[in-house]
Amino acid sequence: MFKIGKVEIKNRVVSAPLAGVTDKAFRIVIKSFGCGLVFTEMISDMGLFYEQAKTKEIADISGEEKPIAVQIFGSDPEYMAKAALKVENMGADIIDINMGCPAPKIVKNGEGAALMLDLPRARRIIREVISVVQVPVTVKMRRGWDENNINYLELGAIAEEEGASAVTLHGRTRNQFYSGKADWESIKMLKKHLSVPVIGNGDIWKAEDALRMLESTGCDAVMIGRGAMGNPFIFREAVELIENGRVIPPPSWEEKVEVAIKHLELACYFKGEAVAVREMRKHLAWYIKGMRGAAKIREEINRLTSKEEIINLLKSLT
Repeated sequence: MFKIGKVEIKNRVVSAPLAGVTDKAFRIVIKSFGCGLVFTEMISDMGLFYEQAKTKEIADISGEEKPIAVQIFGSDPEYMAKAALKVENMGADIIDINMGCPAPKIVKNGEGAALMLDLPRARRIIREVISVVQVPVTVKMRRGWDENNINYLELGAIAEEEGASAVTLHGRTRNQFYSGKADWESIKMLKKHLSVPVIGNGDIWKAEDALRMLESTGCDAVMIGRGAMGNPFIFREAVELIENGRVIPPPSWEEKVEVAIKHLELACYFKGEAVAVREMRKHLAWYIKGMRGAAKIREEINRLTSKEEIINLLKSLT
């Protein structure tokens, strides 16, 4: 267990906010496998301010098992503060500020990782958000913009000075996107420099990676992103290894199919069949990765348009 502000997190394994991935159905599934803290997809401050339907849907955390962190992004301190208030009122236990997203459409607006190029603005955003909400505020960042602009220690110090309750560091620069190797040494350095909890992020593909990151960096928790896509079981495995030192066997194909079907049914319940079937195709491709004939099965899934057809196909695989 560890704490972010006054919020108790039951274990040291948390999920990353991933656009187009960590929606309500996904969060419910990974919670069921022991994920200590789930994050929403990143949510636009302007979308919240103008109450756009799609944004409100992404921000909906009603009925979910707590605690839940809601991640917001933007570049204007005033609008970010207004967005933070809105998500606090929607039930967020923690508000996370995105200062790490590398996507071109985000950084061209001065948002996400672009804020690492403008530390005075980053400071104002953190200050404004913290000044209006009662729940803990955290900041997610990268090592820097590129190898010539490595400033995570500065931004981490700013976050702590302004009252952030924790900092998450992805051990890559913005220009790396998701290529190369995550630099865990930077996570270790940040932990040494800050007194608030530091969450390490980057290259956690299996339970052993999570334990190794905790032991080698001294970070307070590990955040799993792409390693959880089609693999919610990684949370169960990592928690068991970290808490009890026990290696548990990977899921059988039967369990993978069973969980994929449950995930599909949840998505259909929340989004309606037409939208969910389309959006779930990528998730289902991740679930069946490594299965014999996966490419052919994936093609078949992409052709199917109803929940029942997909469920029947999945059941036929076991």
